[in-house]
Amino acid sequence: MTNAQQLALPGVVAEQAIEWVWAEDAEGEGDVTFVHETVMKHEVVAALAPEAGEVYVDATLGGGGHTEAILEAAPGARVVAFDRDQNAIDAAGARLARFGDRITVVHANFGSMRERLASMGVGTVRGLCADLGVSSPQLDDAARGMSFRREGPIDMRMDASAGETALELIERLDDDALANVIYRYGDERRSRRIARSIKRSLAEGELHTTLDLRRAIVRAVGPVRVGGVDPATRTFQALRIAVNDELGELEALLAALPVLVQPGGVVAILSFHSLEDRLVKQAFHGRETWEPLSKKPLSASEEESSLNVRSRSAKLRAARRLPESEETTL
Repeated sequence: MTNAQQLALPGVVAEQAIEWVWAEDAEGEGDVTFVHETVMKHEVVAALAPEAGEVYVDATLGGGGHTEAILEAAPGARVVAFDRDQNAIDAAGARLARFGDRITVVHANFGSMRERLASMGVGTVRGLCADLGVSSPQLDDAARGMSFRREGPIDMRMDASAGETALELIERLDDDALANVIYRYGDERRSRRIARSIKRSLAEGELHTTLDLRRAIVRAVGPVRVGGVDPATRTFQALRIAVNDELGELEALLAALPVLVQPGGVVAILSFHSLEDRLVKQAFHGRETWEPLSKKPLSASEEESSLNVRSRSAKLRAARRLPESEETTL
């Protein structure tokens, strides 16, 4: 992403940089291709310090930038990359084809990672990275329904082939349950008003597209920005997290790490909001299992932040797996 300005939506004022809240890009209104700017690529590779002959996991392939950087840094290293988004896999396949059998790509979520690796004869790996953010192509594709700027179905699924859509989630939940989702995953203090407005739009037959959803949110809280973000931002984030069970998937990944990663191996995880970062921080505080590589999470450099607005909210935590302990068995 190169521009942090908002589109000219009614009542929207100029953009300000806000940590932990996703602000969408104003560009990319044309056809969408899976071109994604890799966040903190050099910092991730420096933390992993890949070695020739070792196996690494990229738990979130996305545009393939982190996987490519690992393979370039250590000739002879192998990467097994996972992603729930088939579009991302298809696009990254072309980018990574030059590495031949050094790269294996798997269409799967975190929960099945151990079983998939075992089926390939991979018991443990030397390192693992994960970029937990939503990619620019996923936001830019109106058909995915993740953006409140582009009219599309209220879908929001990372894996469009399975699971409940955001509209189906809204239909299933009552007002209170929907408000709880918006509050918990979006940190939205006006969640009850927003939930009632969304459910009213649904009942009145006025909830069909993402722009309908945004209108329902604005009707509840007004068009005035709070803290410099569009009034729909937190609600869209909350629904996307709930639809994809993003925190549950992250918890599954974190629970598997002591078994997946060899003693001496490194895990590097990029978070983009405080809910994710809190889970990663808590997991790496297990002193018998992990040695954090820095006291505080790393942030993108000023240069990268100026070139890629998405990187501004990124927090990188990395930790080294300590020798065997009782915590290595699940």
